[in-house]
Amino acid sequence: MFFYFRNKNKIVKELRKNMSLTVKELAFQLKCESIDLLKVDHLKLKEVPKELREKLIPIFRGDHYDNIPW
Repeated sequence: MFFYFRNKNKIVKELRKNMSLTVKELAFQLKCESIDLLKVDHLKLKEVPKELREKLIPIFRGDHYDNIPW
């Protein structure tokens, strides 16, 4: 919840670079085409379509690191 309010005005490319992900790596994690991500790469997070934004936020938030079995 707080992640979205803090980062809704940041560009998707900036958030992606902060997580050290390329477009292909992010598309692989989302199970979608890299062309779709390139179309929204220059948009702010709040301007991304809702169905894609709901997939992007957990990855940018780092939720997939919680599932690592140490």
